[in-house]
Amino acid sequence: MNRPLLNRRLAGLGTTIFAEMSELAVATGSVNLGQGFPDTDGPAEIARAAADAIMAGRGNQYPPGAGIPELRQAIAAHQRRFYDLAVDPDGEVLVTAGATEAIAAALLALVEPGDEVIAFEPYYDSYAACIAMAGGVRVPVTLRAPDFRPDLDELRAAVTSRTRLILLNSPHNPTGSVFTRAELTAIAELACDRDLLVISDEVYEHMVFSGEHVPVGSLPGMAGRTVSISSAAKTFSFTGWKIGWVTAARDLVAAVRTVKQFLTFVSGGPFQYAVAQALALPDEYYRSVAGDLLPKRDLMCGGLAAAGFDVYRPDGTYFITTDIRPFGEVSGLEFCRKLPHVAGVVAIPSVVFYDNVDAGQFQVRFAFCKKEEVLTEALARLRQLRPA
Repeated sequence: MNRPLLNRRLAGLGTTIFAEMSELAVATGSVNLGQGFPDTDGPAEIARAAADAIMAGRGNQYPPGAGIPELRQAIAAHQRRFYDLAVDPDGEVLVTAGATEAIAAALLALVEPGDEVIAFEPYYDSYAACIAMAGGVRVPVTLRAPDFRPDLDELRAAVTSRTRLILLNSPHNPTGSVFTRAELTAIAELACDRDLLVISDEVYEHMVFSGEHVPVGSLPGMAGRTVSISSAAKTFSFTGWKIGWVTAARDLVAAVRTVKQFLTFVSGGPFQYAVAQALALPDEYYRSVAGDLLPKRDLMCGGLAAAGFDVYRPDGTYFITTDIRPFGEVSGLEFCRKLPHVAGVVAIPSVVFYDNVDAGQFQVRFAFCKKEEVLTEALARLRQLRPA
């Protein structure tokens, strides 16, 4: 693929909107509920573990290409602890520079030019970019309001002889949908019947308010065809550390590692020691991840509804999707560009996560992974808006 064509395929993605909204937040003094990162750090003992590793000289030079043994063992133990999945830390685990690199490396490793990749839209914007960089063809299957459930008939109809894999994200960013065991079982059966691979982005696995997180790789027939991806960023609130991982069958991990070594080679040595310790935190900590977010979700859902938005209550993640039509608005993008000036709040237009722009043009996403006083201030500002 020539570079001008690749650049055209990457143009107009959500990254430019994120940058624009962040700049608007600074310029207007707005409360930034756009980009999804918390405004507090994770556990202090884990931050100390990273500092101790640096001072002790652990990881300050290149770590092993697959990740330090301690972290690979901790990832394997996490998979067994929470999902009863047996993962060999020597060959079935790969540490990456965050989940975004894991997604990129997996797509570049497993997709050939012209292969079709099915993704549920709206989707994390790196999916579109990485599929394009791999030379793949993006095939969206739309999750529609108000429930954002996967349409399994539409999914089946989307599979062709050129389909290589399904790119799955549950809990789902940006809608907060958590796919049910029955839905995931149907997806797994389709993958087995049509001999498809699945890349499963599970970074919000511990942020589930309703239902349960079911790793698709745990379902019958899926262990050898699923690349599961997660990271420390969301679960432990250390997004800047960029420590992610892949778990998969040995041959799939080998393929992903072959690409990964030419992306970052290795990264985050001292942080890997800290994340290994974090993964061993007690059950109480893991319960607190969703438990601490739940009242913030409810605060935001109630406050946004009171301000006039139609609100789609999420079952997971730390994002809320809303509809702006009660304000007489017809463009989420233009609404978000005006919002900092008229209300002092920044949000993200969901249309940047869609190919099917008609499905997302009225939607706006708010992040609620902030301190309660920050959310309360944002809601007070949003109450200045007047529904049509």
